[in-house]
Amino acid sequence: MADGKPRSGYGAPVRLPLGRTGLMNLSGLSMAGNSAKAASASDVLEKITAAGIETVRVVFPDQHGILRGKTLVARAMQSAFDKGVGMPSTLLLKDTSHRTVFPIWSGDTAPDFDGLPLAGASDILATPDPATFRRLPHAPHSAVILCDVTDRDGTAISLSSREVLRRAEAQLTQAGFAAMFGLEVEFQVFQIDDPALSHAQATMPPAPVRTKNTTQGYQFLTETRYGEAEDLLDDIRRMAEEMRLAPRTVEIEMGPSQFEFTFDPSGPMEQADRYILFRTMVKELCQTRGLHASFMAKPRLENAAANGWHIHQSLTDLASGTNAFTPDTPGALTPVADGWIAGLLANAAASCVMTTPTINGYKRYAPHQLAPNRIQWGTDNRGAMIRALLFPGDGASRVENRVADSSANPYFALAAQMLSGLDGLNRSLKAPAPTSDPYDTGAKALPRSLIEAVDAFESSAFYRSALGDDFVDYLAHIKRAEWERYVMTVSEWEQAEYFNLF
Repeated sequence: MADGKPRSGYGAPVRLPLGRTGLMNLSGLSMAGNSAKAASASDVLEKITAAGIETVRVVFPDQHGILRGKTLVARAMQSAFDKGVGMPSTLLLKDTSHRTVFPIWSGDTAPDFDGLPLAGASDILATPDPATFRRLPHAPHSAVILCDVTDRDGTAISLSSREVLRRAEAQLTQAGFAAMFGLEVEFQVFQIDDPALSHAQATMPPAPVRTKNTTQGYQFLTETRYGEAEDLLDDIRRMAEEMRLAPRTVEIEMGPSQFEFTFDPSGPMEQADRYILFRTMVKELCQTRGLHASFMAKPRLENAAANGWHIHQSLTDLASGTNAFTPDTPGALTPVADGWIAGLLANAAASCVMTTPTINGYKRYAPHQLAPNRIQWGTDNRGAMIRALLFPGDGASRVENRVADSSANPYFALAAQMLSGLDGLNRSLKAPAPTSDPYDTGAKALPRSLIEAVDAFESSAFYRSALGDDFVDYLAHIKRAEWERYVMTVSEWEQAEYFNLF
């Protein structure tokens, strides 16, 4: 670990003193003394009454991009706006199996977030953001509202997902730019054969459901395949539109039962909120239909395709209002696009923890599969990590980072894009020549495993400066816990390899 700090193992005592800034000053979410937010909260309360909403799901995106929270009866929402909603702080301390991986039962060893010790599963507050309120069309009596995570005095907790993204965006704004993101999201929807509800299957994590396909695959963008799935895709699209998630296209992807949605370009926070709500809505909607939706990067199913999440991005120059990536001549890079691409490449390996956050995701990095495995960029090349779509006179000029998968926490992933690109601008980096051979084995490889990515992230001086030692140590600790469980599990490969042999 950097600065001579000992690397913390799974379950080791870790103290994380995090920087704190008053919530009202930083994010403007405090109702007291903030007339605009108070008016928005009053408007939400009126909508709840007028629409006959019975329950509101008060949720926040955790470190894995999973929505966690409580469901409140409608009359309790005034209190939620006034005081926040108490939640166990352990929700910030869990790995993907939902295990708490920090020691919390001793005040001497429990993590301490800048004077907020989290011993004994103490409370944090979920503070509702009125702008995110949406009715749930698949549950018409209910609505959802996203929250920021604070301590009891309203101070933002800096490692929380929305706060990480908010601070990254503030750094970019200070540099004179605004980011615009567009998303392509791939996922699968299967029929459920076995919902895995036997007592023996109630493990931690639970046994995976057993499925079969909803459609056969390998007819990319074909009309007849769309017709087979239109009823389901119409439901998803209509509900995404009702939730103001701005879907743009609905597509048949390559693999069996695989689909893709794209969304209108928008700013970072709006796009991350859209994605987290879309992913949750799709899973919940499909469950009501006896289906299973999965955004897993590479499902272990016969003939299943990998799910990528392609992040389109451009910068607006705040002084001129123009797209800073639009070139004057064909094949050229503007100075801003040049530095941005170079920054994404320079920090690619260290960023993978935030764009490819699971053990499974690194099995997607395979050559000739429309996914990158090398740190390169190319002009309109879908095999390269960075695909540049930069054309003179095109106000939509942008670059597409194809490294992320659909399981990523969108707040962390978009923060990584902004911070990495800004690093390239701040250091006046220059992009290498574009590649026409994206799987060239002479080029630097992306990390081959989650633990390789964690090592790169942990040792990154850039991320320790941009996000702070506290956040880097926190996220690395959670991911190391996940890795430790993985390597200590006896796999089917080991059983087949050694059980008969020895």
